[in-house]
Amino acid sequence: MRASRSLVLMLPVLSGALVLTSLIAISGGVAFPTTRTDLDPKDQRRVEAVTKFTTDFTKPEQFEPMAGGAATSRAIVNGDAFSHFSANLSFEEEQTFKLGNALFKKLWVPPPSSTQASDGLGPLFNARACQSCHLKDGRGHPPEGSADATSMFLRLARPARTEDERKAVADHRKLNFPDAVYGEQLQDLAVQGLKIEGKMQVSYQEIPVTLAGGEIAHLRKPAYSVTDLGHGPLEGDVTLSPRVAPPMIGLGLIQAIHEADIIAKADPADRDGNGISGRPALTRDHRTGELKLGRFGFKAQNATIRDQSSSAFVGDLGISTPDNPSDYGDCTKAEAECLAQPTGVQPRLGPFEAPDPVLPLVTFYSENLAVPARRNVGDKTVLKGKALFYRSGCTACHTPKFVTRRDAVNKAHAFQLIWPYSDFLLHDMGEGLADGQQVGVANGREWRTQPLWGIGLTETVNGHAFFLHDGRARNLTEAILWHGGEAQMARDAFAALPGDDRAALITFLESL
Repeated sequence: MRASRSLVLMLPVLSGALVLTSLIAISGGVAFPTTRTDLDPKDQRRVEAVTKFTTDFTKPEQFEPMAGGAATSRAIVNGDAFSHFSANLSFEEEQTFKLGNALFKKLWVPPPSSTQASDGLGPLFNARACQSCHLKDGRGHPPEGSADATSMFLRLARPARTEDERKAVADHRKLNFPDAVYGEQLQDLAVQGLKIEGKMQVSYQEIPVTLAGGEIAHLRKPAYSVTDLGHGPLEGDVTLSPRVAPPMIGLGLIQAIHEADIIAKADPADRDGNGISGRPALTRDHRTGELKLGRFGFKAQNATIRDQSSSAFVGDLGISTPDNPSDYGDCTKAEAECLAQPTGVQPRLGPFEAPDPVLPLVTFYSENLAVPARRNVGDKTVLKGKALFYRSGCTACHTPKFVTRRDAVNKAHAFQLIWPYSDFLLHDMGEGLADGQQVGVANGREWRTQPLWGIGLTETVNGHAFFLHDGRARNLTEAILWHGGEAQMARDAFAALPGDDRAALITFLESL
């Protein structure tokens, strides 16, 4: 379905004057709109109507199967379900997508090599290709039963120690501060002849949880450590935060949600008294330094997909780009042997190891991985589970739907009714999920609400069902039971359901 048809499918074409928009100051005097700047009053009302929470669970909602609007993929469901391009791309854009796909899968090599266009890997790194972490464009996993931790790594960070450092965080100039020796991320791979930084170790403690009816669920509580440290111990106040690679689908649509629609759901002071106090993350654009709304990453530390991609190039692969010109990746001044390694910069190609158009092509690819169509939306058990999902309070954070902005940069993302099931705000998830690591606005107990679209296809695409930021949950039931803090009431409501009702709610999630 092409973009021209999507407007007919979703909402009428806009016309007339734009809304006079009020602004709200969120931080540092920066103002964000409180109402949509891309809609006239009539269409603002229509958007509000179509995104209103349903109260009728006897049948599917209109357009509900099309989770990504006209960009939704209707391809046969198989292991490639997360790897299709947005269905409403133009022919020329499909070619750009395929070029980006090739670069996403590209295996980079250490310099110097005969394949100069692939030079630049390392010296320290976590993977050789983007696809190595985002397996089949899907979800990573913890190192289960093997030493393979390719799709999971440890973020390293310490809190601010001085007044100047605290000001840098408050002004959004710093997210946090790296370990003096090992940097921002533990790299467990290195080029030949160079020591790795260390190896992540994970151990688990089983915790029994009694559910309604006497059923016992077993959660596993992880503990993280590092062995084989190459340059002595970590600093004493450095925290370890594990991260599995998240799915890549629907990112461009998330980027196209209007800021006002996300900010409108924030309630940092919990004025309505419902125990939910989500707040927006603020971060700076890597290229311009402009303060923007964060929406990507487990702690919403990046405002754009390009920023997320450039961070992965330098942190995961050790490759410099125009947005992050560090030819030595995350090597620190204390790692002299790392800084003595050759770089992959080829002057004839440009001053970076991944010169333009590498980053723009990978960004375009990442923006246009399609969300698969919903399955079984009219099934009675799915509808029952949907009703229970709403009644249990899950939608307080997992907002079902948005209409993307009319003036999105990519027309394929513009003015689409989408169903991500996230509010993209930061929420306190309780001590059980806390990593103790501040990342910009987010404190050690806060996480961005993860979008749920595609979650039911995780096993189909990736062959596992590990969930949450560190893959500790082995199924969706365990993932829900780990929710705490602001999500405690919803978690308890789920645990109190009869077994058949819990199963129905899980069946609903598996249909997403």
